Amino acid sequence: MIYLDNAATSYPKPESVWRAADRAARLWGGNPGRSGHRLANRAAQIVYDCREAVAGLFEASPEAVVFTSNATGALNLAIASLAKPGDEVLISNIEHNAVLRPVHRLTNGRYRTFDALGDSNTVEQRFLAALTPQTALVVCAHVSNLCGLTLPIERIGRICYERGIRLIVDASQSAGHLPVSIAATYADAICAPGHKGLYGLMGSGFAVFADRYVENARVLRPFVCGGNGVNSRERTMPDFLPERLEAGTLPMPALAALSEGIREVRRIGLTTIAAKEEACGRYLCDAFASMPGVSLYGVRYGGGTVLFSLDGMASEEVAEALDRSGICVRAGLHCCPLGHETLGTPSDGAVRVSVSYFTHRRDLDALIDAVAKILRER
Repeated sequence: MIYLDNAATSYPKPESVWRAADRAARLWGGNPGRSGHRLANRAAQIVYDCREAVAGLFEASPEAVVFTSNATGALNLAIASLAKPGDEVLISNIEHNAVLRPVHRLTNGRYRTFDALGDSNTVEQRFLAALTPQTALVVCAHVSNLCGLTLPIERIGRICYERGIRLIVDASQSAGHLPVSIAATYADAICAPGHKGLYGLMGSGFAVFADRYVENARVLRPFVCGGNGVNSRERTMPDFLPERLEAGTLPMPALAALSEGIREVRRIGLTTIAAKEEACGRYLCDAFASMPGVSLYGVRYGGGTVLFSLDGMASEEVAEALDRSGICVRAGLHCCPLGHETLGTPSDGAVRVSVSYFTHRRDLDALIDAVAKILRER
């Protein structure tokens, strides 16, 4: 099997990730932050160690790291915590449904968009033109989940900061691939999953809030309320982070795995990871561009995610043919109809190939040969 669907979830994981999850579940299976016995205390330490690992990667305070079950949960939490009905919200035109749907609900469909296609200067000017005096919140991806399109998030963040506009960054496709700093982006919150570029397991995600919220957590509105082992007599959530925004049992084994995944990312190095993935994407695009009948989308933006279609074939049909050849890709709209409309793919979407640092050149050659075979036999 050749796995090329890393934008959905990375696979395979480093061996240390599997071992960490297994060890945590088997040996230290107490409920973190509850009970007070040694297993619960050890579980709580595992959770805090992961907080420190995430905080170090994003240059934040550990207390500002709020764990969720995935990036969608983190984005919903951040949007609910930082915005209220009636706020004017601006998003980009390449947003995943994890942004689009909670923003649509918050605004009753009256959100605004800006065009994210183009170079950094062009996108910055379009972003500025889309702002109004009423804009209260901006939510946008750092990197598209369809191609290598990367927004100038630090420029966008500075503009938001200077105008008093709150900013939430979806780092689902950049965490573990590119540097993302809560301070450098001027963001109020950065949201990401643990199971993609950070090599963790499904069931882990987080929102990293700006350090200023550690001292003023009361301004954040809890999205989920419940028990967390703190101030149990109170009827409301605590006034401090992370407990104000965390309720219920945390996925301790998944967080143990995430700590190891982050350690592996740091060991390899973000620059090395990005360069490897960029080279793989360029190699694929060059090969596909030479094949009559292959259409590419967003190729100018580089990166390790390649979006394509074959003339006269539905994307699902192409993906099924590749699966029969032992190659895993993803077809359709990728939970991102806005992005597909922006990139101009067919109505049924396209086929997405997404590599990781662990992808080999032979994997790409097998994909190229399989696509060539489909084109010959269709």
